[in-house]
Amino acid sequence: MRSESGGVRMRAISLRDWGGPEVLEEIETDRLNPGATEILVRVHAAGVNPTDWKARSHGGLRLWDDPVILGHDVSGVVEAVGLGVTLFEPGDEVFGMPDFPRQAGAYAEYVVAPARHFVRKPEGIDHVHAAALPMAGLTVWQALTEMVSLRPGQRVLVHAAAGGVGHLAVQIAKELGAYVIGTARQDKHLFVQKLGADEVIDYTQVDFADAVSDADAVLDTIGGDYSIRSLRTLRRGGTLVSLAAAADAPSADVAMEYGVRCGFMLVEPDYAGLKAIAGLAAAGRLTAEIAAVLPLAEAAEAHIRGETGRTTGKIVLVP
Repeated sequence: MRSESGGVRMRAISLRDWGGPEVLEEIETDRLNPGATEILVRVHAAGVNPTDWKARSHGGLRLWDDPVILGHDVSGVVEAVGLGVTLFEPGDEVFGMPDFPRQAGAYAEYVVAPARHFVRKPEGIDHVHAAALPMAGLTVWQALTEMVSLRPGQRVLVHAAAGGVGHLAVQIAKELGAYVIGTARQDKHLFVQKLGADEVIDYTQVDFADAVSDADAVLDTIGGDYSIRSLRTLRRGGTLVSLAAAADAPSADVAMEYGVRCGFMLVEPDYAGLKAIAGLAAAGRLTAEIAAVLPLAEAAEAHIRGETGRTTGKIVLVP
């Protein structure tokens, strides 16, 4: 059972209320001690994700603690371990995506979470780049290896291929042997091609639904009408994975009409999957693009930039 750490305080970003970026504020709160099977991590970097600003707006799906502290992507150093922990010891560098969709509290100086929600940070990756990997990387890994069961040679369409999830999706899909087609604005085509994409479509000039056919899988990170339009790109028996919102996933009746599988997926903490992500990063085969690194106190600015939907790669906060 977690307990307060004898009056030790820490800085964190909390919310005055649900709403726009202006509700974010820096607070001082009690630091917790790890309970059984948990570790205390001193945060060196925290990744910013769409789930953060969606939750900030209305609370989302999470079971919130008091005070409410956003953030799930963490890279840092183990400060203390709880009863029964054998994976790590103080001083180990780790990264992970703890507790999602419950509160993890990554926008803070310290995080307490289950040990197996973390893995060792590769030595050749700094904390900023490591903090950009867990949520987006695990989302793609679970979508492609579990929901799609992707096989070498299959065709994958990745929407927003230069975005936080999309740019990792291109790399992971290529590592799994796929033929990758990405959508992105013209000024981002060279970046997406360097990631390994076989084709890049400028969605502002061409209807991707006319340009792509016989895809085995689609990763829809955008939502809205993209999921319905993407059905036209799939072969019969293909799979559409909706990652933006459950309401955007086509119904079972519509999927049956097209002869495809559709579903909305939420990422889960996953020790084995995170180990795979760490292995790719350690080998230099998976790299997070960093759009900006901002101080923790500028979390509101990070959300403002992220919500434009125009960033290339990930935004990261540092305490």
